[in-house]
Amino acid sequence: MAKSSNKARYGRVFGIIGVIIVIFLIIIISKSPTTNNSSATDGKASAKIVTQITTIPSSISNQIGNGSSTLKASAISGKTFVASNGLPNILYMGAEYCPYCAAERWPMIVALSRFGTFSNLGTTHSSSSDVYPNTQTFSFHGSSYTSKYIVFTPVEEYTNIPNSSGYTTLDIPTATEQSLMSTYDAPPYVSSSEQGSIPFIYFAGKYLIVGATYSPQVLQNQTYQSIANALSNPKSTIAQGVLGAANNLTATICKLTNNQPSSACTPTIVGLEASL
Repeated sequence: MAKSSNKARYGRVFGIIGVIIVIFLIIIISKSPTTNNSSATDGKASAKIVTQITTIPSSISNQIGNGSSTLKASAISGKTFVASNGLPNILYMGAEYCPYCAAERWPMIVALSRFGTFSNLGTTHSSSSDVYPNTQTFSFHGSSYTSKYIVFTPVEEYTNIPNSSGYTTLDIPTATEQSLMSTYDAPPYVSSSEQGSIPFIYFAGKYLIVGATYSPQVLQNQTYQSIANALSNPKSTIAQGVLGAANNLTATICKLTNNQPSSACTPTIVGLEASL
């Protein structure tokens, strides 16, 4: 009887332990997807690739000029948007799922790097279910930018991770940032059919871009490395698109900085300013 009672007691103990282990494993498994989804980026951008695209010789960019860039900044008399240090503030509003944002980040990084330095850029890709699916790109989420000429304020509102209402939330814009987009990403600044479109780039209240400045098609089926490599060939369609757009973005920024520094605001760039 005593032996039989001990077996029953041990069985109950081991049964309880087994239940605890199962519950523990369920908790771990259920938490894993949430942990993975909290990261909107594929990883940290390769230092090699970042250096490669931010140190493109002006001799290459000058050959391209406007390239195949199809959209330039529009001059506006908007609400002044400057940083606390008085520098012109450039607001970018986008999302990681957005294929047009994916395309636009390449020339933005090239152009902005002529005036300052990025750190902690991430890599990501556009939605796999949208046009130009899985466009390889960078993410501004969690990055920082330093410059003595301008301030850059990026807002990546959503990830590329689908949920029941679209995509999961990432960065929350401030009331000022949201107000600028609501005001200037609408008629009469853009057509009613384009209202609310991204990317939205607001250049200190002086210039505005809504949409990609070149065709995302040129980046289709390309890797980060193949895109970066193509930028060294001024005859490539990728360089014509990315660097042409970067040159127009640079010209817009040079208008804000009174053509400083001269290393960014080259005669080629100053020539492009006339078309803004």
